[in-house]
Amino acid sequence: MSGCTHDCSSCSLDCPSKKGAIQKDQANAGSNVKHIVAVMSGKGGVGKSLVTSMLAVHLSRKGYRVGILDADITGPSIPKAFGLCGDVEGNENGAMIPPATQTGIKVMSVNLMLEDETRPVVWRGSLIASTVRQFWTDTAWGDLDFLLVDCPPGTGDVPLTVFQSLPIDGCVIVSTPQDLVSMIVKKAANMADMMNVDVLGLVENMSFARCPDCGKEIKIFGDSHIEEIAEEFGYELLAKLPIDTSVASYVDKGMIEYIICDYLDAAADRLAQKCAGKGV
Repeated sequence: MSGCTHDCSSCSLDCPSKKGAIQKDQANAGSNVKHIVAVMSGKGGVGKSLVTSMLAVHLSRKGYRVGILDADITGPSIPKAFGLCGDVEGNENGAMIPPATQTGIKVMSVNLMLEDETRPVVWRGSLIASTVRQFWTDTAWGDLDFLLVDCPPGTGDVPLTVFQSLPIDGCVIVSTPQDLVSMIVKKAANMADMMNVDVLGLVENMSFARCPDCGKEIKIFGDSHIEEIAEEFGYELLAKLPIDTSVASYVDKGMIEYIICDYLDAAADRLAQKCAGKGV
């Protein structure tokens, strides 16, 4: 009973004996996924989807089979970054088949199911959470080394659903340098701790801009505090990404797979090492 004085199975309290006992949703029969990593942030606008996409690209370049589950149902941007459009097809068993990008990265997103990609998805939280679960249980992902889950910002329904329903190996938290965001990062970190989810590392986006003439780093959003947060929680700082207009250009053109940079190359290596070290 872990110190409790009652029958934990019949109560509604968050008893210690219940931690880790949540039943995860079963993968579709057409899926064989080795590692699942959630990419999250405590607030919007920090470049979480960009980090998800770039991590997927770098992992794919290293020879890993990669998929992206776009869990940001009301603000999906993954298909746009990869230039994906069209309908999601099904197989003979009724499972959804995720479309593949030009380099073979599989993607499942609600935007691939809309006739007009600009049409808003006006759904309540319960329906959104159910859709995310179906993207796992009803999608035949095939053989994947990594499935990256692009979570919506915040610590609400969808990140909670991902943490509770999918057998994830851990999460990557994305931040920017502002003091406000540092506070929000701590919220995301504390949520992961409450849910017994490993934080595989931190990524700071928009860390600085580099002068095209002299190469000097310009801290547009002020001094970074990401090292302090990493030390406070004992997390690894995977990368600090600069503001790079060429990156934005590749995304706008739907050509992120052909981006020429190594900003997250080392981070992809560390992610693979950490997941392999978990023995999955």
